[in-house]
Amino acid sequence: MIQRWPWPLPALLAWAAAWGSFHAARAVGLSPTAALVLAATTGVVFSLLGSSLPRKLIMALGFPLSWALLLGASGGAALAWAWLLPLGLFLALYPPGSWKDAPLFPTPPDVLNGLRQAAPLPLAGRVLDAGCGLGDGLMALEREYPDVHLVGIERSLPLRLLCALRCRWARVEGGDMWAADWSPYDMVYLFQRPESMARAMEKAARDLRPGAWLVSLEFEAVGWVANVCLQDDDERPVWLYQVPFQAAELPLVDAASQLASTSSAGAGRPNR
Repeated sequence: MIQRWPWPLPALLAWAAAWGSFHAARAVGLSPTAALVLAATTGVVFSLLGSSLPRKLIMALGFPLSWALLLGASGGAALAWAWLLPLGLFLALYPPGSWKDAPLFPTPPDVLNGLRQAAPLPLAGRVLDAGCGLGDGLMALEREYPDVHLVGIERSLPLRLLCALRCRWARVEGGDMWAADWSPYDMVYLFQRPESMARAMEKAARDLRPGAWLVSLEFEAVGWVANVCLQDDDERPVWLYQVPFQAAELPLVDAASQLASTSSAGAGRPNR
């Protein structure tokens, strides 16, 4: 995956793809404006594969900034405004309110295999994909649970519209996954980031009814005991937590108890 490539190879790939699409568009006779928009959009699409927000911005803005430096002063000054296009598209795909959430990481097709056996749901149950992106998670869930009602929620309007086109059998809603009510669902699936798991567990414990499941791809909820941990052929873990959640036991011996036991042992020794 491009996210695992050493930096700055992902940025070089994004810039090369953008410049390649620009020259290809001009070669087939597109206007400079159309070619610029196409190339800028290509850079933004590749930027979605960046591993962090700063890297996404670098990947998205590399082409328009380099174009402005190389061509803007030599006949393209009238199009200098167009460098704002990829920034606007990036903000539409990744609104500021979602910057603390995980970036767009599609759920692999077979990573949820075995989920139905590990977490059986009632017929006509309800499952929420919190932060459904382009719909890969909904597709994986539909393969495991073809007889439940699947709902996706996504803050980004372009991603939500594309997801709705790809997953016509699911209900795809716009909104903030953290503000939405999770209580109607028998399972909530998410592919977030380690920093979000404490917040997800807190919300799930507050919203979900007993017996419901929180399912997290890759990232464990530290401090809580998972009921099940599935792994695919690539050893990507899927962590399953059922309400009521069970807190992990604290270490039996900490520094304070160790000091207390040492003191009591010393008091029990005869003086010499």
